[in-house]
Amino acid sequence: MIVITGAAGFIASFLAQELNKVGKTDLVLVDDFSIKDKESNHKSIQCHSRIERNAFIDWFSRKYDEIEFVFHLGARTDTTEMDYSIHEELNLEYSKSIWNICSNHKIPLIYASSAATYGLGENGYSDNHDLVYKLKPLNPYGDSKNNFDKWALQEEVNPPFWAGLKFFNVYGPNESHKGRMASVIYHAFHQIKSTGKMNLFRSHNSKYKDGEQLRDFIYVKDVIKICLFLYKNQYHSGLFNVGTGKAETFKALVENTFEALNMGCQINYIDTPEDIRDNYQYFTEADMNKLESVGYHEPFFSLKEGVHDYIQHYLNR
Repeated sequence: MIVITGAAGFIASFLAQELNKVGKTDLVLVDDFSIKDKESNHKSIQCHSRIERNAFIDWFSRKYDEIEFVFHLGARTDTTEMDYSIHEELNLEYSKSIWNICSNHKIPLIYASSAATYGLGENGYSDNHDLVYKLKPLNPYGDSKNNFDKWALQEEVNPPFWAGLKFFNVYGPNESHKGRMASVIYHAFHQIKSTGKMNLFRSHNSKYKDGEQLRDFIYVKDVIKICLFLYKNQYHSGLFNVGTGKAETFKALVENTFEALNMGCQINYIDTPEDIRDNYQYFTEADMNKLESVGYHEPFFSLKEGVHDYIQHYLNR
């Protein structure tokens, strides 16, 4: 059976749905299934069993011989939560327990790291392992993810295959429960539908014009392709960036959103709040050379293709 943690959440629920489409129903879904806002993500998934997050480590320590693979995608992902102990419990200690069981019983593992580990990008965006120890995340969430990456790299006992996926700006279906942490595209769609216009942060950096701050936006369908590629090709363990390798502007994102809605583009620029201005990222772009070097050469959705697919087939139905 295949374990998927975070199965009621964004990326993991979409992964489970895609596995169902190719006939995989021997899934063990793990999460806090009491959250009503996430129910639509997982209620139709065919699976072997659903296990509450708090009970899973004990279950896994007893049932490990029934598990062929683990996708550990569950995490506390709120970048505004400043209490490190909350992130430490779920993103570090819980992940260590899963890693240790997988290592001791030779079960391959893919886990969710994050591009939040790169901080302001002052050390670049390479997934080279030597860089991990130099990174300076901007918040406790990023710290917890980077601390687990560092811990994993230092471990002498490993799963037979493992991959830590450093997700960049993922958007797509099944993210509505995330609230303020949902993608910019999700918020743009709803703001434009309700007001006919979109507010973007003004640039406070002379190197960038208003709306030309850059992010590496990746559609969740491409993320799942990468997850399944690594599941099927368990040859090269390590950390892997999961982006497109092509940064796009917020202005382009919003223009594509208006276009997908067949509406005229109206963008207003507002000041970036002072409390986040000093740590505001103006550029992120994944270095995808490592993933390409292990054989991944699938084309990515362009920003236009991804935005149009998301809006026309999911958000605006």
